[in-house]
Amino acid sequence: MSNYRILVVEDEIDLAELLKINLEAEGYRVTLAPHGAVAINKIKTESFDMIIMDIMMPSMDGLTATHHIRLSSNNIPIMILSAGNTAQDRINGLKAGADDYMSKPFELEELLLRVQKIFMRAHREDATINFMEFQFGKNHVDFNTYKAIGVDGEFKLTKKEAQLLRLLVERKEQVVTREEILKTVWGYTVFPSTRTIDNFILAFRKYFESDIKNPRYFLSHRGLGYKFTDKE
Repeated sequence: MSNYRILVVEDEIDLAELLKINLEAEGYRVTLAPHGAVAINKIKTESFDMIIMDIMMPSMDGLTATHHIRLSSNNIPIMILSAGNTAQDRINGLKAGADDYMSKPFELEELLLRVQKIFMRAHREDATINFMEFQFGKNHVDFNTYKAIGVDGEFKLTKKEAQLLRLLVERKEQVVTREEILKTVWGYTVFPSTRTIDNFILAFRKYFESDIKNPRYFLSHRGLGYKFTDKE
């Protein structure tokens, strides 16, 4: 794990140093940033494999920083640390683009295990992303590069879009439940928003369907889940 680089964005100096010491003891290389604006600048000039992001910070808070990182199509896994522990706090963090969310105070051992799980999941995704070009109708997707050709020409999928699309394609002609999508793509057992997956499916229809109101490929099954089909 010594090759993994983690950016810890935390304004509490003692906590930042505690995280740094313990993560380095696990073999990770750790860089610290005192708030979101510094983190964004570091990401522009350095390469990181994961970000641990506090929420309440001066200058730029963690949610704003996470949102900016995701707008740049940056797919670095982000774990949010927050004093907020309500369901709405978690929803806001996940909506901003976080991959995981932990409330303060937290158990250090649990945090280290979650970091390990995120890297293990990323490694499995890299190892299995082999079947990796797919054609349906006039559409084409390259799951290695996330490049795609849709109704309006070439574009690039986000990592989450590619993961969800691959899952639907692998399960072609089968209804995939919300729970399975969450477990496979997001790694969660609790759905952060009833609209999140709907919005992804809507995006796929805009990308690949010639008639969005009468989709051919991406079908919703009310109360059950979603299905990809390429049958005539």
